[in-house]
Amino acid sequence: MKRVLVLTGGGDCPGLNAVIRAIVKRASKERDWEVVGSIESFNGILREPTEIRILDEKAVAGIHIQGGTIIETTNKGGPFAWPVKNTDGTWSAVDRSDEMIRKLQYLGIDAVISIGGDGSQHIAHKLFEKGLNIIGVPKTIDNDLMATDFTFGFQTAVQVATEAVDKLVTTATSHNRVLILEVMGRFTGWIALHAAIAGGAEVCLIPEIPYDVNKIVERLQKRYSRGKGHAIIVVAEGATPINGTVSAKKNEEVGYANLQLGGVSSTLALQLKEAGFEGDIRQTILGHLQRGGIPIAYDRILAAQYGVKAFEMVLAKRFGEMVAYRHPDIISVPLTEAVNRPNLVDATCNMVQTARGLGISFGD
Repeated sequence: MKRVLVLTGGGDCPGLNAVIRAIVKRASKERDWEVVGSIESFNGILREPTEIRILDEKAVAGIHIQGGTIIETTNKGGPFAWPVKNTDGTWSAVDRSDEMIRKLQYLGIDAVISIGGDGSQHIAHKLFEKGLNIIGVPKTIDNDLMATDFTFGFQTAVQVATEAVDKLVTTATSHNRVLILEVMGRFTGWIALHAAIAGGAEVCLIPEIPYDVNKIVERLQKRYSRGKGHAIIVVAEGATPINGTVSAKKNEEVGYANLQLGGVSSTLALQLKEAGFEGDIRQTILGHLQRGGIPIAYDRILAAQYGVKAFEMVLAKRFGEMVAYRHPDIISVPLTEAVNRPNLVDATCNMVQTARGLGISFGD
């Protein structure tokens, strides 16, 4: 009996369970394959005792409509940076990748399917270079992987953000206020851009286009001068003013390496007041609501396509590659291409031009 290990790494994302289910369903058609899941990404393999579970059709029945991941996830530590507490109480990171690969061999793992975003695919690529039979599946609400048209989870996050805009419009109108909605995306503005267009926002601020607060004030004052007493601003968490810095802080949690973004909506509100805008302003940080809940149909379908393709790549021994969507096809690309550079919003792309054509200001 051959064994494929499935793991989910990085931030949680709508559609993870749908991928897991698709892998298991496709593997069930092969009589000589067993699917196992590692709890909390590679942590399940690195821990003692090992934390893995059998994933059969009974275990995945009906999970495609559930948010989260039944095998859990983590964005802390990992095989190349395992946190270890020193005798003086401080923490350091050690490389346990060789040890983990030996343990996978001991467990009879023939291949690994790593479902994750940019960070997870970087880890997958490094493990492949060490000789591990590994395949990547792109997952992130940020849609920031260049090698694929879309990552599953993104469209659900956009839907949640758009519904938030729709709700904020009613309260903004009732109180004659400017409502600022802060959405996720880290250093990309895809969620903000899509939600601003779909929700009809007046201003959209994204990391790829640094903003001038005075331009935003001008836009708001023009709207108010036409008798409109409200406005919606959608701002990506990584947006910055011209010559400014991102609103972020270092996370003190053990094993967490990324900057913790957030707070740009409060910063922007203060900047607008200092620039002379006199209207009422309120902020809403959407946060992890974008990650939770039931995936929309689009993400369930894309996740299912990715899962089936990933297992078929295992059968074809296409290791060191990642599943990708290039409309209208589900293909595979080298992991080197997947992690080469992030998928940022091009300031001249059609989506930005559409937004500008609708009268949405980017503060530039």
